[in-house]
Amino acid sequence: MSWKRKILVTGGAGFIGSHLVDALIEKGHKVVVVDNLSTGKKENINKKAKFYKIDICSPKIGEIFKKEKPEICFHFAAQINVRKSVEDPIFDAKVNILGSLNVIQNFINSQKSKIKNLKFIFASTGGAIYGDATKIPTPENYPANPISPYGIAKLTVENYLKFYKENFGLKFISLRFSNVYGPRQDPKGEAGVVAIFIEKLLKGERPIIFGNGNQTRDFIFVEDVVSACLKTMEYKGKKEIFNIGTGIETSINELYKIISELLKTKIKPKYAPQKPGDLKRSCLDISLTKKELKWVSKFSLKEGLQKTIESLKS
Repeated sequence: MSWKRKILVTGGAGFIGSHLVDALIEKGHKVVVVDNLSTGKKENINKKAKFYKIDICSPKIGEIFKKEKPEICFHFAAQINVRKSVEDPIFDAKVNILGSLNVIQNFINSQKSKIKNLKFIFASTGGAIYGDATKIPTPENYPANPISPYGIAKLTVENYLKFYKENFGLKFISLRFSNVYGPRQDPKGEAGVVAIFIEKLLKGERPIIFGNGNQTRDFIFVEDVVSACLKTMEYKGKKEIFNIGTGIETSINELYKIISELLKTKIKPKYAPQKPGDLKRSCLDISLTKKELKWVSKFSLKEGLQKTIESLKS
């Protein structure tokens, strides 16, 4: 039986973070949300959560940690757009590296005497860290080869977390997510291909596929990601880095076909040149996660897409 805890979630107004906050509150935990609402939405935040509107780069974040004293910090706030990281690597590093360090350091500073009781859980990335891997599905111990500043930044934060563990005794877990989709994903952003396809097709417009559409991804439904996050809170093992995906490879063309069928539309996509930093293939090996966290995804792609369509329609 897990006891009730004080938990801080950065990015708790965002797509994945807000679903996590809902699940934590449902389990009876006290939740503090930190979000600057640059991409997150106020209406996503659970009414029972305590909310601070603040940027993770702000020095004032230390005051929040000192006041709230969370035992667990889920760090989900990030610049999430791979293409934007290619266009503006400095901004990406400012948020994803320096912002993350600001959160980690202030989490530690707030409760130095109790550091052994603290746990930091980081939303990392699978595909962007492994790059164009030759081993598919890709396991956690595959040599990291990020090809975008976004992937470089996520890997850098993982390395900093190892430093904080060795030097300060901070317990951490890094979750390397595959391509997460589901309700509350922003169709206006560039990152969420599922939300973009669905919204365009609902409006009767032709979505754009960059490249030939044969590039593959491992699509995972947001509720499955949340269930994995909850498992990490109770995990007592020695492993620190876990792939969170389905282990199933789906091409963008295949994804488009399934969404079109679910929406009963005959609209054909438009094709445009591939974007820099985009991977050809990406799929995560989840055998370690299954073994250690006793977790596996429950939703099939069709089931998850159907739920996403229903939420976007409403």
